[in-house]
Amino acid sequence: MDVFYCYPFLLYIYMGGNEVSCQKEKMKEYTILAFLSIIFIFVVDNVSGVRIFKRGLFWLFLFIIALFKLLVNGYLTKAEIIIYNPKFFLGFRVGSIPVEDFIFGFSMVSLSIICWEYFKK
Repeated sequence: MDVFYCYPFLLYIYMGGNEVSCQKEKMKEYTILAFLSIIFIFVVDNVSGVRIFKRGLFWLFLFIIALFKLLVNGYLTKAEIIIYNPKFFLGFRVGSIPVEDFIFGFSMVSLSIICWEYFKK
């Protein structure tokens, strides 16, 4: 189905699963979802009132996680144990890791901390 290459998956679902023919450049679904996850995280942080992005300790914690991500994910992608389909991401890499992986990692860690802080109240 060509629709996955020209429209984000969520738009495909929204359209009721109707197949759409597309001859244009392929859409970068992984990139779009990564940036949507950032928007979602900032909204959740503001609505919940946790405000983790204003805490210095959060940024230190995130830096430490990024270092380990570089080590582990860097090895896995460099050794080609994990291979990303270039059709779905921008192609910008930090070492051998697609930048979208850092964005998803940021969102996942941030959401976990926001939920932890919110529900411990």
